[in-house]
Amino acid sequence: MRIGVLTGGGDCPGLNAVIRAIVRTSAHGPGHEIVGFRDGWRGPLEGVSEPLSLDSTRGILPRGGTILGSSRTNPFRAEEDPARVEATLREQRIDGLIVIGGEDTLGVANRFSERGVPVIGVPKTIDNDLGGTDMTFGFDTAVQVATDALDRLHTTAESHNRTIVVEVMGRHAGWIALHAGLAGGADAILVPEQPFALDDVVELIERRHRRGAYFSLVVVAEGAIAREGELETAAASIDQFGHARLGGIGMRLERALEERTGYETRAIVLGHLQRGGTPTAFDRVLATRLGHAAMVGADAQRWGTMAALRSTRVELVELAEAVRELRVVKPADLDVADALLGRVEG
Repeated sequence: MRIGVLTGGGDCPGLNAVIRAIVRTSAHGPGHEIVGFRDGWRGPLEGVSEPLSLDSTRGILPRGGTILGSSRTNPFRAEEDPARVEATLREQRIDGLIVIGGEDTLGVANRFSERGVPVIGVPKTIDNDLGGTDMTFGFDTAVQVATDALDRLHTTAESHNRTIVVEVMGRHAGWIALHAGLAGGADAILVPEQPFALDDVVELIERRHRRGAYFSLVVVAEGAIAREGELETAAASIDQFGHARLGGIGMRLERALEERTGYETRAIVLGHLQRGGTPTAFDRVLATRLGHAAMVGADAQRWGTMAALRSTRVELVELAEAVRELRVVKPADLDVADALLGRVEG
């Protein structure tokens, strides 16, 4: 079989581990060839690909990013584009396509699956918000990066009696903010799932000062929102999937908190630091297991499925299940933060 592979959406620690696992698993199969499409869905859309072999994937396990490149190309944006992708797959004699990506990339994969294209998905997003799987690779690395930053910021905040706002990734789901906030000892955690009241954040900080703690750490997900009218919103560009480019909530919160409390406040935006660099051991192992499962699924002709972590097992689930709805932080998930960290509620 000739199996195509692509990585779409934002880069993520562990992508190369998936690619490596697919190639190495296929090397033990009868007559398999692996073809890597460049830059996400742009590869099959424009016919840009390269062969993947044991030699070309040697040494990539600990590397961040993706050797295939990535993009946010949407092949359903123009009416003629889906047919162009399908023509490329026929011309390059692709028997099946393994798609590694998040909500948008796998959403496209599911639409092609519905059109009869043989597809298997691998869930990838540092936001950890894909349905159908208990965890996505890249999340553990992102949380570790954010936790390390909080550990460092804790000491400088205490030394200078400052409030420090740390903005982390999380467009629709606050998993990174929640887990990093818990691990890093944050004093407030603000997530997209629940709008926050600015007055409550101010009260939390002032209460800490009254108790003799003259510094605070506030972790805020990039998609978190204040109650209407409490903070000005920033204009944002739109990508091919209709998503606004987020960012700026940390800086706006910095200005508002310093103005309201009178305490020196600084904001740190971790941004793409959370995406880049070496994946943790956990993410390397999870990504490897998912890549192996995807290739085994291709061997078994299990098209229209996605490799998923369920409890401690990796299994194949329906691809449609992964993109049906986002996996977001529920109120029960915030119970620990409520009890230990004084999470602010709107």
